[in-house]
Amino acid sequence: MKQLSIIILLFLALCSCGNRSANVTATEQEEDREQKALLQGFWVDDESEELAVHVEGDTIFYSDSTSMPAYFRIVGDSLVLASGATYHVDRLTQNLFWFHNQNGDLVKYRRSDNPEEDSAWVHDTPHIMTYTHQVKTDSVVSYGGERYHWYIAINPTKYKVVKHSYSDDGVEVDNVYYDNIMHISVYKGAQKLYSSDFRKSQYSKYVPADFLEQAVLGNMEFSSIDAQGLHFNATLCIPDGASCYLVETLISYKGELKMKTIEY
Repeated sequence: MKQLSIIILLFLALCSCGNRSANVTATEQEEDREQKALLQGFWVDDESEELAVHVEGDTIFYSDSTSMPAYFRIVGDSLVLASGATYHVDRLTQNLFWFHNQNGDLVKYRRSDNPEEDSAWVHDTPHIMTYTHQVKTDSVVSYGGERYHWYIAINPTKYKVVKHSYSDDGVEVDNVYYDNIMHISVYKGAQKLYSSDFRKSQYSKYVPADFLEQAVLGNMEFSSIDAQGLHFNATLCIPDGASCYLVETLISYKGELKMKTIEY
């Protein structure tokens, strides 16, 4: 009986391995490599007459110098990006590439036949943008007969923020920006009341996580002084968009810090 049980277990294990092998093979066959081969090269937008994309291997490079290259597959009659975005391919030949964008509009590309345009392509490495305003500012303010000197420094970093958006052709793209670190110092005469750096992560309690992920800590400004202390406003925005959060940073006369969201 024990031997029979062992035989049954071995049989089930072999069946399981066989099924996994079959699934792997099926997955590998999902991609249409012939269609992918047709897509290689430079493509011009039929409407704008400008170079739109450069396809090399399994990567699409966009003409927009700020858009990140995208990994892709051709599965059935669809172009599938690594993000999961899927676009129905209407026609793909040696010289034509037609597909429907996220709005269902038909986008028409044709293969570039101008070697000079191809050789002028310089966007395979995206340009990462810095999103910042005035770098340094300071002033002296008074309250209750006392003078306070505040100082703000905006320091660009190499911390990357990825913003999800769409190209002019309605294709999902990722644009990359460098984030900033803000520094605030407050002095009462020669006495330092407060001095610290501020990073985007410190605002996680005041800004929704999905917004904060794509936002840049773009600016810090002095707002006012009153009985509570000195008020500064931090601006967290999704680059090139209208959406921003304004978070108040209050520094008391004892050097204590408080924050709250005051505007969206």
